[in-house]
Amino acid sequence: MSDSNYPKFCPVAMAASLLEPRWTMLLLCEMWFGSTRFNEIQRGVPGMSPGLLSKRLKEMEANGLVVRNDSGRGTHAEYFPTPLANELEPLIRGLGEWAHRNIDCEVSLQNLDARLLMWKIRGKIDLLQLPKRKSVIQFILNDASNETANYWLVAKPGEETDLCYTDPKFDVDLFVVCELRALTSAWMGHSTFEAEIESGLISLTGHDLMARTLTKWLTRSSFAEIAKKGSDRDDCKFA
Repeated sequence: MSDSNYPKFCPVAMAASLLEPRWTMLLLCEMWFGSTRFNEIQRGVPGMSPGLLSKRLKEMEANGLVVRNDSGRGTHAEYFPTPLANELEPLIRGLGEWAHRNIDCEVSLQNLDARLLMWKIRGKIDLLQLPKRKSVIQFILNDASNETANYWLVAKPGEETDLCYTDPKFDVDLFVVCELRALTSAWMGHSTFEAEIESGLISLTGHDLMARTLTKWLTRSSFAEIAKKGSDRDDCKFA
């Protein structure tokens, strides 16, 4: 029996045949995160080629998990999870919670992706906690190979926060200089922003109030508050 030839009478097998193709659950998560257009979805799964993304979206549409909306000529198609797919959200969320509780943080912090992290952070900025004007935050990330990457978040009241990969030429209100591993650890809840700042692995320069209220406007991952099983939350603290 081939791997794809599951016994169809088994409900678990039928569910697996829909969800096991690589990237399927991550694509649904990205849509639940708010991404609807092809380019937006791709930014949330940077390891996926455009060709494979297109193929997987077509498969998900054929399986009733996604509906494609073409609103008219000259507009971008949008993809939305169907009610059938939305029933899966608490189940896939539970799978993520299980992994966050049980997989050692040293394992989860081995393969980091600065672009993906910043894309996720972009969607978790609480505009109500920022000044009532345009705010520009520059992240200067150092990874394990001593390379430096720069990202700019441009936040405006009432608008979706923009993530820029090249300098938008705006005055920067706050500079966040940090190790990629430390920022990922704090955002995911393996450690805390306070601990990483105290250790010097995250430093803030610029707008004093924005620096002091970092943990209010930079909302952490929804998994951050899940208790780790059999380990202390400070196990991944960086000294």
